[in-house]
Amino acid sequence: MTGSGPRVVVTSAYFEPGYKAGGPIPSVKQIVSSAEGIRILLLTNDRDLGDTAPYPGLSGRTVTRGDLDILYLDRRRPGHWWRAIKTIRGGPVDLLYVNSLWDPWFTILPLLLSVLRVVPARRVLVAPRGELSAGALSIKARKKKVVKPVLRALLGVLRPSWHASSAMDEADIRRAFGADRRVFVVSESSPHVPSTAPLEPRPGPVRLVFVSRIVPMKNLLTVLAALGHVRGPAALDVYGPVEDGEYWRRCQEAIAALPPGVTVEYRGVVTPAEVADTFARYDAFVLPTLGENFGHVIAESLSVGCPVICSDRTPWSACLAAGGGEVLPDLTPPAVAAVLDRWLALSVDERVGRRRQARDAYASWLAEQSGPGVLALALTTPAAR
Repeated sequence: MTGSGPRVVVTSAYFEPGYKAGGPIPSVKQIVSSAEGIRILLLTNDRDLGDTAPYPGLSGRTVTRGDLDILYLDRRRPGHWWRAIKTIRGGPVDLLYVNSLWDPWFTILPLLLSVLRVVPARRVLVAPRGELSAGALSIKARKKKVVKPVLRALLGVLRPSWHASSAMDEADIRRAFGADRRVFVVSESSPHVPSTAPLEPRPGPVRLVFVSRIVPMKNLLTVLAALGHVRGPAALDVYGPVEDGEYWRRCQEAIAALPPGVTVEYRGVVTPAEVADTFARYDAFVLPTLGENFGHVIAESLSVGCPVICSDRTPWSACLAAGGGEVLPDLTPPAVAAVLDRWLALSVDERVGRRRQARDAYASWLAEQSGPGVLALALTTPAAR
């Protein structure tokens, strides 16, 4: 790490070269890579979500990219944490930026160390990453109920500021922790430039796709239930890591019960380099998510002209309503099936038109994104008292 600007410690359970944790990885990457004149130490796991082996050659190492140092930790090795603490204490910490609320290693532990002044941060910024939405709180609710008093006690001492990516995110934070909280609402941008590739007509039936982690939050089961109600033939390809084995078992049972003429194929995991080309092969991305803090996968789909059929629990509703796809206010299977029926009935030329509208809507959204980054705001705004 070089330079003489303010020093920020960022904690995030997953970061590059990992990708299985989904949106938080590109979100954090965008924030730290665009923070000019700020020295950043990023603490993260030394392996990807669900992996037992660390990234080759990275465990316990620090990788430097200009003003960004990335320290890859084996969270169960005390020596790695001791090294992290020594590194942090090598200079003043102007800001501790914590991503996620419930992670014991990369949220609770850093907050506790800050309370104890082992990590003497002058300011603390917390990004819940959508974990306070009603849908997110309903998953593993008992465990979160146990952790919440500890979290409240730590936050009560630290009096952090909060980072919300949308008005919905801000409302969730204020509902959970108080209307008087200081919240920086900074919408995330997207690194995905709208594709200029020709949108050629594709004969044959409409091709639907689901690309996301296979967990209850992403709500694949509702897509499968809806396919059981559609009026005609339909085909859906599913991509994504199986993070919740029991949930995937229920999905497989739903697939087995689908009527003749409705097919679902699991295509495995796609790497970040493959995502755009994957979306470009389909006519619509179906994502009845229970909530998204941002939704990088939505941006990537739109950028290549793949319309998104999505719940109204994301920051993308206005873009989808402006031509990016379709918003699902009702996530009951019959209601979702009625929307899918309309898309399955589109002609080849109508599909090309929808793909063009999706790409144009994304380009318009991208052109409106501007303003200071959240780290700069947190560093320059007077600390809460």
